[in-house]
Amino acid sequence: MTIHRDLLIAGDDVPAADGRTVDDVNPFTGEVFATVAAAGPKDVTRAVDAADAAFPDWAAVSPFARRKLLLDAADLLDQRAEQAVELMAGEAGGTARWARFNVFLAANILREAAASVTAPRGEVLAAQEEGALGLAVREPVGVVAAFAPWNAPLILGTRAFATPIAAGNTVVLKPSEDAPLASGLFLADVLRDAGLPAGVLNVVTNDPRDAAEVAETLIADPRVRVVNFTGSTEVGRIIGTHAARHLKPAVLELGGKNAIIVLDDADLDHAVNAAAFGVFMNSGQICMSGDRLLVHEKIADEFTARFVTKVASLPAGDPADPETVIGPLVNTRSAQRVAALVRDARDKGATVLTGGGEPDGALHPATVLTGVTPEMDLHYGEAFGPVCVLETFASDDEAVAKANDTEHGLTCGIITENGTRGLTVARRVRTGIVHVNDQSVGDEPQAPFGGVKSSGYGRFGGRWGVEAFTTTRWITLATTHAHYPF
Repeated sequence: MTIHRDLLIAGDDVPAADGRTVDDVNPFTGEVFATVAAAGPKDVTRAVDAADAAFPDWAAVSPFARRKLLLDAADLLDQRAEQAVELMAGEAGGTARWARFNVFLAANILREAAASVTAPRGEVLAAQEEGALGLAVREPVGVVAAFAPWNAPLILGTRAFATPIAAGNTVVLKPSEDAPLASGLFLADVLRDAGLPAGVLNVVTNDPRDAAEVAETLIADPRVRVVNFTGSTEVGRIIGTHAARHLKPAVLELGGKNAIIVLDDADLDHAVNAAAFGVFMNSGQICMSGDRLLVHEKIADEFTARFVTKVASLPAGDPADPETVIGPLVNTRSAQRVAALVRDARDKGATVLTGGGEPDGALHPATVLTGVTPEMDLHYGEAFGPVCVLETFASDDEAVAKANDTEHGLTCGIITENGTRGLTVARRVRTGIVHVNDQSVGDEPQAPFGGVKSSGYGRFGGRWGVEAFTTTRWITLATTHAHYPF
């Protein structure tokens, strides 16, 4: 039976004001997996009404009560792992191993947010006046607008609201149209069942055709004080422009054109396994996925032979099969987009070492290319699919230059057995994140997560996330009466 879900506003499941719904389609079968309410501007305003009304009481809740609620929610999420596996397969084609990792990390994001509730905030300042005390105090901002993507729906849906709520804010969450349950309503159910008061987290789902209007309405509402968005650079530019127009700070975590650098002292077994994971986990649909493998020319032949053999053997197909590594992309349009990038590169002279060809519905084969040059669309364009380009380099300087030859700057992996050399290279790579002796995909809830250049600005995670969703106030206390000149 097809699932149906309404909007979540003020703690209640409510239909869209005009009664519209939209289909949520399974990318592997092409069948309707669920239907959800299709919100319009009136519904967005209702959700902000609820968040704004809930803010004063939620901000006043004891930190210890807020911490316990988030810890309880983390435990509940762990308990609902199998439900999450079904949702991620049905909505976004996520494999079981990817879904379980989403549960693991999303639960730990909630736990890290819980820890942040009672972490010290603010500073005691030196004061100009004798006997005065100066304080820099961090306080919640109010209503936060949060936009969550489909590709890591539990992780990125939770990240969109966990720290804002922990800091005492309320949230209106707009989940992806491609995973409205997993990146929104399922998570909100967990928080509601853990005891989150009505109106603290509201979820507005929508028809893709209304996405721009819904987003603009949400960001423009004067009661919304901070925006966070995770998604493509193209859409992130639009979100950031709207936020700037209304003088609202934003945290934007956007696309990447990430490199995995394999230095000539790398352990080849480790390098091959790490690169295969970094490129093909979740069929390459991770903002941190390794689009480019930069391999030292001394080891390139052996690495390439081993890597291509491994990639060609990766099990592909039904995401419900626990052995599947390469599942479907989020929809057939995405598979066709990736196929067009590969076809353009091949037609312009690139060599396909494995994979390629036309997709089967939303399934695109794991693909490795070499000989990709700047006139090919794939050279600078983010693949966001099970595709990587292999290039060689002769020196560390050349590796750094190639890694930095992109408008993006999210993450990088540097595989080497020499930590000093790896750290030296890492300091020269212009990305927000670098992993030495590992691949490009890595996320920990206590770490500052975000990019530079066209990969966005601001940071999620740890104290940096708390700073993003609070405001600093200067408060002074005079312990003696001041003398005034008149």
